[in-house]
Amino acid sequence: MSLLAPRLHALPYFNDSAKLFAIIADQSWAIFLDSASPYSQQGRYDIFACDPRCTLVTEGQVTTITTENNHCTSIESPFELIKQYLPNLKSSLELPFNGGALGYFSYDLTRRLEKLPDLAKDAEDMPDMAVGIYYWAVVVDHHQQQSWLVGVDIDEHCWQQLIKKFSVIQQSKPAKKFKILQSPHSNMSKTFYSQAFDKIKYYLTEGDCYQINLTQRFESPCEGDSWEAYQTLRQLNPAPFCAYLNFPKVQILSSSPERFLKIKARAVETKPIKGTRPRKKSTKEDQQQITELLNSEKDRAENLMIVDLLRNDLSKSCEAGSVKVPSLFSVESYATVHHLVSTVKGVLAKNQQPLDLFKRCFPGGSITGAPKIRAMEIIEELEPNRRGLYCGSIAYIGFNGNMDSSITIRTLVNSNNIIRFWAGGGIVNDSVMEEEYQESFDKAAAMLAMLDQFNA
Repeated sequence: MSLLAPRLHALPYFNDSAKLFAIIADQSWAIFLDSASPYSQQGRYDIFACDPRCTLVTEGQVTTITTENNHCTSIESPFELIKQYLPNLKSSLELPFNGGALGYFSYDLTRRLEKLPDLAKDAEDMPDMAVGIYYWAVVVDHHQQQSWLVGVDIDEHCWQQLIKKFSVIQQSKPAKKFKILQSPHSNMSKTFYSQAFDKIKYYLTEGDCYQINLTQRFESPCEGDSWEAYQTLRQLNPAPFCAYLNFPKVQILSSSPERFLKIKARAVETKPIKGTRPRKKSTKEDQQQITELLNSEKDRAENLMIVDLLRNDLSKSCEAGSVKVPSLFSVESYATVHHLVSTVKGVLAKNQQPLDLFKRCFPGGSITGAPKIRAMEIIEELEPNRRGLYCGSIAYIGFNGNMDSSITIRTLVNSNNIIRFWAGGGIVNDSVMEEEYQESFDKAAAMLAMLDQFNA
């Protein structure tokens, strides 16, 4: 099939794209990459789409590829398969996305890259990867207050139907109101957490790692429309990498603040988060939290460890000498927490593709520890449950070579009427158990508050 140049049509601008996405929110393979406007001004673009022309779903060693005319399976690398089904279409459009791959990559997809022990319980009931190849999308630019329908190889009738569909906000109600059937409970008691913390301290002392992430998993039985729950989440915890995915077998509700990897015109950027303080109600106390975070030797050291790890990861796919750290230890503030954030940049080597970089850096080092593989082995030993999507990524990889992706923290997953989420943090030699345990609840605050609003 020969691909045409992308076509573009201006749509009416609405400052809340959720009202437009609601038109397709109940459709299978609908995806919304959401800047959380108007509740947040930290992001710029929204991207949403449905009806992918091809889907790739990985479970264990097998990827199922479904196209309009074919259905087959492969044991080849999922990353290589996406590259095969993702046409390379250069474009002069200024939009970040002109069609391409959209979907999720779970933390446990790492098992296709590294040999890890098989110890934790897998209760996720969802594929390790689900990615669609989308030939049209709506892109909203909140800085310019413009909205666009962009498409490639779309027949005229379909194109006109899409223009009509996304030109007017339509009122919609959830098919069935969302509710949780009991309050969330953790897979770790405080005693269990303390014992795992002590074991991590032992591994740190023995020199296995410099830092290890330890995470609790919370879950509740639920029923009803996850889209309704997501709309509440994005108001309570607006973040630049919010997302909602309505995929077969699973709905994903993400309010992540953390970028994993971005590529634009071969310029690479990653923004690891390490260091957290809860927000305070009074302005004076809140500013004190920022000052304390900026001056914390522990948090700065923790952040620097991950910056060094990511510099090494990026150097595997970037031009020699191009990897730099233009920003170290900046504070970014969100609804419930302040974070210490650094920025690492590079230039993608000419013989590398975006998915080559993604694969070599996956999963993000900020949520494993360092060295990465040994930290992941210890995580598998100490955490009772597999992480599933948590600490994986939601991403787009465009026909035009652009890519952006999040680390899936502050993210809820609903499959088989069980909704769950995770919260944790990095443990280093001078970490204090009580403080780290409390930090996991600080990070969970917005998700617990959201679920509380739907408690039956």
